[in-house]
Formats: sequence, structure tokens, C-alpha cells
Amino acid sequence: MERNNAIDFIKFFAIFSVVVIHVFPRDNQIGLFILDNFSRFAVPFFFTASGYLFGKKIMHTRDSIDYFKRYIIKILKLYVCWLFFYMMYDVLILYKVATDAPKEFEQYINQFSFLDLIYYGTGTSGYQLWFLTALIWSVIILFVFLKLKKVKLLLIISLILNLLGLFGQSYSMFYDFPLSTRDALFIGLFYTTLGFFFAYNKFFEKSKSITAKTYLLLIFIFFTVQVLEGYLLEKVLSGSHGEYFISTIFLTTFLFLFALNNTTLGKDLFITKVGGRALGIYIVHVVFINIFDLILSALKMDRISDNLFLKLFETLLIISMSYICYDLLQYFKRRLSKLIKTS
Repeated sequence: MERNNAIDFIKFFAIFSVVVIHVFPRDNQIGLFILDNFSRFAVPFFFTASGYLFGKKIMHTRDSIDYFKRYIIKILKLYVCWLFFYMMYDVLILYKVATDAPKEFEQYINQFSFLDLIYYGTGTSGYQLWFLTALIWSVIILFVFLKLKKVKLLLIISLILNLLGLFGQSYSMFYDFPLSTRDALFIGLFYTTLGFFFAYNKFFEKSKSITAKTYLLLIFIFFTVQVLEGYLLEKVLSGSHGEYFISTIFLTTFLFLFALNNTTLGKDLFITKVGGRALGIYIVHVVFINIFDLILSALKMDRISDNLFLKLFETLLIISMSYICYDLLQYFKRRLSKLIKTS
């Protein structure tokens, strides 16, 4: 299967946006608020790309069940390894700063619930790991519906769930949904199914008749609408801070269709290569944010942590360090694998 360079190219901006969300404070400064809302396309795009690539692989694989098992095991291993890593990191920090380490360690362990670990992917400082558990469950549900030949039905159901999930997010002023909606059912499932649908349904061949200029105009319009929607809901109507919106559906759709119809975009660019490592950067970057904050705290420089230029520098530094770190990990993993095979 030929690699789509445009997807990796856009992934670079998506991972940059994720780091921006996690690095920049969400306060009353309108500029930072706009930047935060602008960046909310990132995780939906990652889910869509995952669903699309999963769909393409399934189409070109004779044994779909075998590929499905290998895909789930791969993501599950990634989640378990990094869950353990962030737990160890938390424990190290806990013993460094705790006044009563044994008691606080016991409290830390007891705060984990079975649902947190297997479904929500929460409980550690690696809060971003929720993406992996959401992707696992989304792909499991998607595969079941694929075998039942009901993917179109799933797309409709998951869209309804996504819209319902808005009431646990930015639309909570109308009805405060009692469950957390940053999970597989309310966000991951719809965007993963949408991506799979792009790969598996010939209806989207018609999208090739739309020019690149038209797509770029639509993308610009819905980026603007997403920011305005977030501003209206949170600042005017006093709703909760939203992680996704109605406009995010349209923005992600047009952004992904643009990538599908301009596959060579970003070819041979370094940022496209970085985008190809987006998942690794996503998993690693939080620990570098934590380390950066600890250094500022140790130097008693907390006050300058909200400085715009420092935050921009931190964002670029975090992405660079995460990219290098994950690349090194992959290198040592390959070396270790070769050693095991030759021994």
C-alpha cells in the first residue's frame, strides 16, 4: 500500500497542536483561547487516520481476523508499556516530594479503578494515554460491525453518540451529561469509523471532483467556525471548556478528504517525517512537559512559565525531544530484536 504523504504532513500540525494544548495555559487571554480552540482538530484527525489506515490494511489482507488481532495486540502492548512507565514516573516523583511516602503510595494505588485502566486510560500523569484505550475499543467495535456488514449503521450510531457526547463537553449548559465523554464511545468510535468509511466506501471517490482550492477554503471556514463555536459556548453562554464541537466533524472530514486527494503533499519534507512519528511523540511528550515544569519549579522560575515566547520555545523543544527520544527507542528496539534473532 502506497504511503499517503499528506496524512503524515497534516499529522505534524496535529501533533504540534496537541503539544500546544498541553503546554499553553487555558486562561482568559483571548489569543490563547483561540489557539486552544483552533487546535481541537488534532485528536479527531488522529482517530480518523487510524481508522483509514486500518481499513486500507484490512482491504489488502487475506486474513482480516489475523490482522485485527495483531493490530489490537500492538496497540495494547504500547498502552501497557507506557502505562507502566508513567506509573513508575509517578511513584518516583511521589517518593521525592512526599512527606509520608508509604501512605501516599497506598493512596495512589487505591485511586485506580478497573474501568480507568481498561477503558478510560486514566489515573497516571500520562493522561494522554486515553487515546490508546479509546482506539482499541473503537477498532474492536468497528471490526464487529464490519463482520456483520453494518459499517454504515455504525457510522450513524457513532455520529449520534458523538453529538450526545457534546453535552458532556462544550454543550453542557443545555444538559449536563453525567458521564465522561472523552472516550471510545463518544469521540473515538465516530472518527475511527469515519476514517474506515473513507477507506472502504467508493462513494468518496466523488470527492476527487472537488478542487484543492475549494477544500482549503472549506477547511479555513470550519477552522474559523470551530473557534467561534467554542467562544460562543464557553465565553458567551458560560458552558464548559470543550474538547470537540459540531464544527469539528466538518473540519476533520474536509481536512481528511483534502489529504486523500493530495497524497504527495509534503513528500520528502522533514516535518512529514516527524508527522509519521506522531503517535510516538504523542505518547512521550507529556513526560517532557512534566520534566520541564519540574526544572522551572526547582529554579523558582514558575512566574515566567506563562510567558508566550517561553511557551513557544517549550512547545518546539518538547516536540524535538519527544521525536528524538522515540526514534532512539525504536532504534534500540530494532537492535535488540536483531540480537535476539541472531543469538
